Amino acid sequence: MSYKHPSELIPVIDKLGYVIEEELATVLYLMMKLDKPLLLEGNPGVGKTKIAYILSELLGYELIRLQCYEGLDVNNAIYEWNYQKQLLAIKIYENSQKSESEKEALIFGEEYLLKRPLLQAIDSGKRKVLLIDEIDRADEEFEAFLLELLSEFQISIPELGTIKADQTPIVVLTSNRTRELGDALKRRCLYHWVNYPSMEKEVKIIQKHIPEVELELAKQIADYVRQMRALKLDKAPGIAETIDWAKGIALMQNENEPLAKTLSCVLKSARDIEIVTKEILMSPFGGGEGDGN
Repeated sequence: MSYKHPSELIPVIDKLGYVIEEELATVLYLMMKLDKPLLLEGNPGVGKTKIAYILSELLGYELIRLQCYEGLDVNNAIYEWNYQKQLLAIKIYENSQKSESEKEALIFGEEYLLKRPLLQAIDSGKRKVLLIDEIDRADEEFEAFLLELLSEFQISIPELGTIKADQTPIVVLTSNRTRELGDALKRRCLYHWVNYPSMEKEVKIIQKHIPEVELELAKQIADYVRQMRALKLDKAPGIAETIDWAKGIALMQNENEPLAKTLSCVLKSARDIEIVTKEILMSPFGGGEGDGN
């Protein structure tokens, strides 16, 4: 990596479509220089996952994504054997003169191995960006398994032995903090909390993605979203919803009440739409519907 200071990352990442502040740029710089995994925590929709995609584009490495969920096991995360292909091979070899041990060695070769994301990330000969997304959704048993991977970047397969990475991947883990992660996992990672953007940053994000939106309208949209996040909604709007809403408002600017007509872009339940309409759009302190025209 040719970057000599974190500040050099900011304009480069900005050109890739991600508005980044110095604190996060510093963490990414240290992550790449120290060759350490990075744990990103924060509310859903704040752009944690996007950071891994930006790193992939920035570095020119393929991105491998493991989406975590409750009940995730080794077979889905690391590898499993192609049983159908093995059964076919057993059928072919059953009348051969080969010994049982020879037959077993044949059907447990790499050609019968189905590589899942974790194995793909370390067993390719090329450096990858490995995204372990929403690690908090997986159980503690799976989290414990990751410790060997993050410490040694190797995976043990009983039938084949230990596979060690020739090129260690750039690892990004994300968590919505639905549960507390273990200290052992955290010790192996650099850490950054990704917060909702400031109003100024959200305005920049809107203008970057929808340049046709005028500055004053972008400020109004960002302010409304800021107010929404302060309410007790079923789902507070993330950055993606802000962008969708700005796009919707831009399309409907010539209509009456464009804000109310496009709430489905930013809110995801009837209850939330009702609350926002009452508490923000119809409030004398919220600006009213007329400001959206």
